[in-house]
Amino acid sequence: MHFLLLYRDLVPDYVTRREPLRAAHLAHAQAAADRGELLLAGALADPVDGAALLFQGDAPDAAEQFARTDPYVLGGLIGTWEVRRWHTVIGAGAAHRP
Repeated sequence: MHFLLLYRDLVPDYVTRREPLRAAHLAHAQAAADRGELLLAGALADPVDGAALLFQGDAPDAAEQFARTDPYVLGGLIGTWEVRRWHTVIGAGAAHRP
């Protein structure tokens, strides 16, 4: 199954304010990718007003744990986050086939 972790309501000047936490955040993300949990991740652009992170697994636990321990969340840069199950049906990595 796939799960999207969505970050919303970023603080003003997010791009500038994330800089001190960026290395720790990227290391956190890379560790999740190395475990095979995180497939893709990145900020939404033009404007930078959120982010989407794609996780895979049997339950949303990895995505939820990632958010709870993410330096950006702990540092107060992310106003709200939510994990949503994404019913993927098309593409090489789709979890469900039509």
